[in-house]
Amino acid sequence: MGEDWGVTGPERETPQPSPPLGPSTVAHAFDEQAASYDKLVGANPGYHEHLRLSARRMGLRGRGLRLLDLGCGTGASTEALLGAAPGSEVVAVDASAGMLRQAKNKNWPPGMQWVHSTLAELPAKGVRGPFDGIFAAYLVRNLPDPDAGLRQIFDLLKPGAPVAIHEYSVRDHVRSRIVWGLVSWMVIIPMAKIRSGDTTLYRYLWRSVRDFDGVDTFTSRMAKAGFTDIRVQTMPGWQQHVVHTFLGRRPAEEAVVLEPGRLTPEHAGPRPSPRPRHTPDFTERDGGADDLGYGDDVETPPAGTPPTS
Repeated sequence: MGEDWGVTGPERETPQPSPPLGPSTVAHAFDEQAASYDKLVGANPGYHEHLRLSARRMGLRGRGLRLLDLGCGTGASTEALLGAAPGSEVVAVDASAGMLRQAKNKNWPPGMQWVHSTLAELPAKGVRGPFDGIFAAYLVRNLPDPDAGLRQIFDLLKPGAPVAIHEYSVRDHVRSRIVWGLVSWMVIIPMAKIRSGDTTLYRYLWRSVRDFDGVDTFTSRMAKAGFTDIRVQTMPGWQQHVVHTFLGRRPAEEAVVLEPGRLTPEHAGPRPSPRPRHTPDFTERDGGADDLGYGDDVETPPAGTPPTS
């Protein structure tokens, strides 16, 4: 009675004695849910296809690319990345040992590397750039410092290489928040209760998505980190204007100066403002579900053209 599904949600369950999950503790919660995670997301219409769509939007070309999958989970995003760029060498990273174990137990082509690590710990784990592309699905929202994380992603890319950040963003519009609240409390959380008996992780999911950046705020973060050619596309189905592909590139040519802790483009003052391909009108803010992002920039070879080796 009188509940605001989109903004506050119906807190009907008995409060947990432990503090709410946050970025510093969520990996442990994923460990506990890893065994049932694939079944739960498999019941989400479009989950795997949307990951494949975001990976295709990167416009990756050629074989033998070196790619990084950040927040690979149980391997759904890794599978999408390999589908978009067959024959690539993929380094797949996740902070949850349980999720990573589920991923490694699946069948994979040669050239895979699995790394149990947070983004911040990658240098200590021996993971260094440059990469020909980076895919980060449902990751940045869970970082303790999204701005620092975006800067690190930027530094790991080759000049000219793309990043695709596949992420929820509902803050810009009441309808999106209402849809997300309804789906969370009427589908995702009850299903988690049935499948695993524990809804802690999925109540955190609902809350973290509700509180995360809107599209304009997040594209501004990307520009501040140095990314250019920023583009945003949405997904089809109920996730339209709920889940997005955020694309960006490290500039192809940079003058660099050594600053403490990283290399950054040489510039005077703040980085240039982004030019994301959307307009202030919400209905046009995202590229449509059929928008292939950087994939639209890739010329399709004529039929019968032999594949490049």
